Amino acid sequence: MFDRKDVVHVKKDIERRIGSRVILETNKGRHKSVVNEGVISNVYPSIFTIQLSDNDGAKRKLSFSYTDVLTNSVEITLAE
Repeated sequence: MFDRKDVVHVKKDIERRIGSRVILETNKGRHKSVVNEGVISNVYPSIFTIQLSDNDGAKRKLSFSYTDVLTNSVEITLAE
């Protein structure tokens, strides 16, 4: 979904989708991954944040670098 040519393209793709609901699959190593759903909330020069909301109503924020997306440590897809 996201153009993975370089960090600049990844940042621009994420920047255009601020406010969009996304599904994140985070690679934790050794064949472990975590799937979360949230909203892209902010874009900063070297990181972006995702606002997650749990079933009990608690809100959390996760931050990732653009290189995480570029190296496939984090895979982002738009939620339907």
